[in-house]
Amino acid sequence: MNARIQKWGNSLALRLPKVLADEVRLTEGTQVELLRTAEGLLLKARGRPRYRLADLVAGITPGNRHSETQWGPARGREIVA
Repeated sequence: MNARIQKWGNSLALRLPKVLADEVRLTEGTQVELLRTAEGLLLKARGRPRYRLADLVAGITPGNRHSETQWGPARGREIVA
């Protein structure tokens, strides 16, 4: 499959055929990584970051914590200690 490089502002752009984009699951806004290789240019989709609970909890600080939210009086059979 061939494609053409075109000018886009001061940059160059590569338009991907829809069939190819669908095959490799690329959509508008997908983050990609460009790598220079011995053969030329490799376009690699970046995966979503994976978070570990321990890392997220370690990022909690007094400055980014919020206070409790009041949802009104208890209803039903909630146990309020």
